[in-house]
Amino acid sequence: MTYPDAMQLLKAKREELGQNEVARILGCSPATISRIVNDDYPNPEHILRRVIETFGGLFVTCPVLEDIPLSRCADERKKPFAAVNHQAVRLWKACQSCEQNR
Repeated sequence: MTYPDAMQLLKAKREELGQNEVARILGCSPATISRIVNDDYPNPEHILRRVIETFGGLFVTCPVLEDIPLSRCADERKKPFAAVNHQAVRLWKACQSCEQNR
C-alpha cells in the first residue's frame, strides 16, 4: 500500500468513523487528521504509516507468530522487553531485526 492509498483510506475512515474517532484510534489529535487531509501537515508519513498499519487490512509473516495482521505486528513491536515467557522473548528478539520495525 502506498502513501497516496493511505491518504484515500484515511479520508474514507474519517468519513465513516468521524475525525475525532480516527484521531483517537491513531493516537493523534483531530487537528492533525484535518491538516493531513487538507495537505497542510509537514511530513505526514509517520501518521500515514499508522493508517496503513491500523486500517489497511494487510498481513505480514512473523517468524514467531506466523501470519498476523500488520496492526498486531505494530502493537507487538512497540512493546518493551518483558521476559514473561519463552515466546515473549523470542518475539521481542525477532521484532528487533524485523524489516517492519523501522
